[in-house]
Amino acid sequence: MKIENIPADIKSKSLKEAKDEINEILSKLENQEGNLEDYQSDYHRLVQLNKYVDELFKKKFKEISQSKIND
Repeated sequence: MKIENIPADIKSKSLKEAKDEINEILSKLENQEGNLEDYQSDYHRLVQLNKYVDELFKKKFKEISQSKIND
């Protein structure tokens, strides 16, 4: 999944907000709250959030690497 495929409402989240939503979805899945359709949409949302968080970490890593090179 490319970053372009991530919905705008996820892209607008801070790292903390994304982490909180991930934890909320995981808790919901662990407690088996909902039906199969809910699980599918929650899982898809979880994958999108995970990809977004991964992209944030990669971006931050590049920034840190560049600042170390420039020092």
